[in-house]
Amino acid sequence: MLLPYLAAVVSALLMWAAFPPLDLGPLAFVAPIPLFWALRRVEQGFEAITIGFLWGTIFFGILLFWISVLGFIAWVPLVLLMASYFAAYSFVVWVFRLWPAWRWWLIVVGAWAGIEFMRARFPFGGFPWGNIGYAASGFPPLLGTVQWIGPAGWTVVAVAFAAAAVLLLESRDHWRQLVDVSVVIVLLGGSGMLFPPRADGQPLQVAIVQGGSPCPMVHCQNENQRIFESHLKWTETIPDDGADLVVWAENSTGAPFDPESNEAVKAAIIAQAGRIGAYFLVSGTRRVEPDGFLNVNMFYSPEGVKIGEYAKQHPVPFGEYVPLRSLLGFIPQLDQVPRDMVRGSESVVFPMVFSADGGTTQWQLGSVISFEGAFPRSIHSISDAGSQLMVVATNESSYGETAASDQLIDMTRVNAAAIGQDLVHAAITGTSTFITAAGAVGETTDVFAEGVLYGEAAMRSAGPTLFTRFPNWMTLLAILGLVGALLWPGEGGLEALAGRHRRD
Repeated sequence: MLLPYLAAVVSALLMWAAFPPLDLGPLAFVAPIPLFWALRRVEQGFEAITIGFLWGTIFFGILLFWISVLGFIAWVPLVLLMASYFAAYSFVVWVFRLWPAWRWWLIVVGAWAGIEFMRARFPFGGFPWGNIGYAASGFPPLLGTVQWIGPAGWTVVAVAFAAAAVLLLESRDHWRQLVDVSVVIVLLGGSGMLFPPRADGQPLQVAIVQGGSPCPMVHCQNENQRIFESHLKWTETIPDDGADLVVWAENSTGAPFDPESNEAVKAAIIAQAGRIGAYFLVSGTRRVEPDGFLNVNMFYSPEGVKIGEYAKQHPVPFGEYVPLRSLLGFIPQLDQVPRDMVRGSESVVFPMVFSADGGTTQWQLGSVISFEGAFPRSIHSISDAGSQLMVVATNESSYGETAASDQLIDMTRVNAAAIGQDLVHAAITGTSTFITAAGAVGETTDVFAEGVLYGEAAMRSAGPTLFTRFPNWMTLLAILGLVGALLWPGEGGLEALAGRHRRD
């Protein structure tokens, strides 16, 4: 019977449409419905596994097609890995399809939450692209609520809605779950709009320098020098006292034009900081002998003093380091990553001191680097360390005019709302923009544009959000619901399942 497979294809396409470039967030609530419907109608376990694998291959294959610009050797394994997660998930959904409706519903929700938790961490640190919560909470009326339940909380709610809708399609007796979830969505959405997260502290004038790359998507001669010189040239156009904070994005400096090893580079940065009277966040790479490198955000005061630096903690697998390098040496494309990034070990915030009304006020600036901006736990760790304003420094020159930039911005805007902080999204090519604590995206640059983007970002004076305090509470609640559904005595249950398998 082909209908379940067609339903899986429709479900995958709807889910893809919920994310950029189409970005139709509300579809995240209905996209799983055809998938669940299909899994409740096939007779064999291998059919359920096939349906789940098909769903994952189509959804992630289209969503992540931008990775193919690096070569199909990068895109295909990642898509197959993501599809395998949902093949396993679909088998679980199928196994318990004959259990009482409320039990199946809890298992479906808890298992999806568990799958997202796992694939955002394993293997090699995980990959959260395609998490439903980003699309669902990216719908503007719902953005304000992530300060309480986080992106993963909206995964739980969206899957709960879809599973309840499937049960109602089968029988009107199963109306309770759908009504309950719908009420939760309305109440959360209304509360988020009435009480959105706000950065209510001191406003800063920020200048993002998007210096560009002389050879995006490839490498070229004297690339690091030309990138540094372009950033310096555009910084020189910023007027005296024209900004409180200047941000240079990821890879704006690099050997041998790294301020820690090149005194002329350091002197040029310090001179501009003093002329403008601004703090400077400069993101770049630095070689570490014998065969490693650091990816760091360096922070300078208006007086030219280096306050500190943040070293990226979560490198891009096969982009900034090669896992299992000794076993995978037969793959020639991995020669493009000759050095492995050395991981940072601390969540660092930078103090910023401003004079006002005859006194001084100190604020804390946090930052993450590129890939980390997509991970709620990376943003959370910096927020938990005391940040009051967040910077995401990224590069993205490898991906050109694909959906990569828009997808990362979509994720960072949700993460900004989760911690209730304004966010400066600075790209060397890609797209640069300013994002408010409520998740609103301001003026953005074009992908390959060069120049200075000016905007305002405010510090957060309120305390940490509920998400910052308890980032995974909704995932934990969903998984506890799954465990409870499995262990609850009575009709269905693990004993009945084991008995049926013995009879079979």
